Amino acid sequence: MQHSTERCISFLVLVQRNSTVCYNVTIQEPIHWILNGYITGKIYVWPPRRGRMEEIMAIFTGAGVALVTPMNQDGSVNYDKLKEVIEQQIAGHTDAIIICGTTGEASTLTVEEHIECIRYCCEVVNKRIPVVAGTGSNCTRTAVDLSKKAEAAGADGLLLVTPYYNKCTQNGLKAHFKAVAESVNIPIILYNIPGRTGVKIAPETVVELCKTVDNIVGVKDATGDLSEVADVLSMAGGSVDLYSGNDDQIIPVLSLGGKGVISVLSNILPQETHDMTAAFFAGDTKKAMDMQLGYLDLIHALFSEVNPIPVKKAMNLMGMEVGPLRMPLTEMEEAHAKVLADEMKKAGIEVK
Repeated sequence: MQHSTERCISFLVLVQRNSTVCYNVTIQEPIHWILNGYITGKIYVWPPRRGRMEEIMAIFTGAGVALVTPMNQDGSVNYDKLKEVIEQQIAGHTDAIIICGTTGEASTLTVEEHIECIRYCCEVVNKRIPVVAGTGSNCTRTAVDLSKKAEAAGADGLLLVTPYYNKCTQNGLKAHFKAVAESVNIPIILYNIPGRTGVKIAPETVVELCKTVDNIVGVKDATGDLSEVADVLSMAGGSVDLYSGNDDQIIPVLSLGGKGVISVLSNILPQETHDMTAAFFAGDTKKAMDMQLGYLDLIHALFSEVNPIPVKKAMNLMGMEVGPLRMPLTEMEEAHAKVLADEMKKAGIEVK
């Protein structure tokens, strides 16, 4: 069965935002066309499949940028530059902004900075595209608090990393994610990145959460394991919106049924990363494949040191002046920086 956002049947569609009905129309087009038009909020369809009004919560399709957090030279957040890079992303047709994730150095932001970055991003974006806020923590109470504050700040969705260091069981993961989901009314994407957290969400757990918790809608898969991606999507029956968490696997993940990518590459090539996914969804798999393979060496250079060290270096090499990293992250080693600059030039990026 197709995912509910891809049904092509006539429905009465109520698009709600902040309890206000924005649309009340009968359509015959696939519902994902509406979602991709950046109508964010709660999507309801009638007639329901289970004898009641059925809510569909989706966030985006395509290439969402895992945005860096620009810093001033004194290490404070550079909000003027944050606005600039957000506008550059929107001009480059990025499909969503993911703020305060790994690439955004969320682990070294204070709680106040974390929420202010989310609030300011939502203010700048102003509903032009979805904003997904990273609000994960290894403390469930902290994750709940951050998530509630992110929702109040205007986020359209949340990205929740698995609790790190604690290394809880699958039952612990279920309890953690359910507790956060019950505290908010916006959709949630789980974040599976065992290389950083030391714990992996099992495919069965991903599918169970997406099937049984109304506002848990998908997963960012950064396991690097395409067999695991296939397992999730084969078990899901259309219930999981899966996003690649690795830029070198965008098209392979889409070919298995993924909805897009949460991308580091988009920080320096927003239009191109969007175009890669758009080509695939338009049926031009040859173009999508060629773009994926064509940027592979650049992608490898962007991950030659731990993220976001290389991507911030790349943006600074482009003259974007996103500033330094926060300790314990340090500047890129000279040898790696040279390779990165060379690959950027090969990809047609001007290095200053």
